[in-house]
Amino acid sequence: MGGFRVVRDTMDRVDVEYAAYSTDRKEAVDLALLVREKFLEDLPDTPVGGAHVLDVTEIDSPKYDPDESSREHVYCGQVAVFFTTA
Repeated sequence: MGGFRVVRDTMDRVDVEYAAYSTDRKEAVDLALLVREKFLEDLPDTPVGGAHVLDVTEIDSPKYDPDESSREHVYCGQVAVFFTTA
């Protein structure tokens, strides 16, 4: 989403936009909601590579945004991931 990077003394943040595509609309929304759940419920307080995820907050919940070229159903959402390097 364009964006910028801000470095703090103890914490950093990255904004992640995700998109779930499917020819079946229910499958697309179910996948988007699963991705959202994994980010918000499973990722906080988890070590990932050389970093430790402190928290994840939702910027935008999954919204319907169909792809005009592929004619697939698409749900897009966005989260902010707060982490510190280990």
